Amino acid sequence: MTDDTATARKTSSFGFRDVDATEKVQMVRGVFDSVASNYDLMNDLMSGGVHRLWKDAAAAKLNPRPGEVILDVAGGTGDMARRYSKMARAAQQRRGGEDARVIVLDYNAEMIMAGVQKGGEPEMSWSVGDAMALPLPDASVDAYSISFGIRNVADIDQALREARRVLKPGGRFLCLEFSRPTASAVRKAYDAWSFNAIPRIGGWIAKDRDSYQYLVESIRRFPDQPTFKTMIETAGFSRVTVTNLSGGVAAIHHGWAI
Repeated sequence: MTDDTATARKTSSFGFRDVDATEKVQMVRGVFDSVASNYDLMNDLMSGGVHRLWKDAAAAKLNPRPGEVILDVAGGTGDMARRYSKMARAAQQRRGGEDARVIVLDYNAEMIMAGVQKGGEPEMSWSVGDAMALPLPDASVDAYSISFGIRNVADIDQALREARRVLKPGGRFLCLEFSRPTASAVRKAYDAWSFNAIPRIGGWIAKDRDSYQYLVESIRRFPDQPTFKTMIETAGFSRVTVTNLSGGVAAIHHGWAI
């Protein structure tokens, strides 16, 4: 069997189903083609606006600096990139230095278009690309982030290896993702809300219940915090830490390319 054949036959989770990894890429693209125009509104409705606090905490953890090249993978409509740009510029005004460069990269052109229409910051640039095959040279970025996107890639391990490849020595990795609530009571309440309310809201607001059913199922299938931490370490990162948010409903995984 050739390597190409083996890759083609590899399976990946699509919600509660296991599908061919190459098929998942197209299926996820279809989901985000459908939800792009309502993505930011739906995030507010699904989280009660709490996702904004999670993103603020993640941006503070990444700590953007003047002169850095920051890659925001699965950057969608640019929520995180705007935070990085503003924080790097504020630091530049305090202590000087070169302009930062924040690259928003997303596999889905519809999401990028929605972000461009929303508007950006001077430091930001937009690009369509694949987290599993980043269109960047080795050791070319100072910081890599992916927020609420890694669970949608067909091969998480490959995406983590690509993150490690493009980071400079001493570069920072950050992943903000839905995770596993640490308390059983919170977990039960969160599951009840997710599986009952979110698909209904998606059907009402976005006219697309199925896509939001997938998003809920993809959260439930994502590895828990210790498992994902081990995956990051296996990809070559050091000093990996986990910060739970809202009792583990979301988590920040942070590591170093050293």
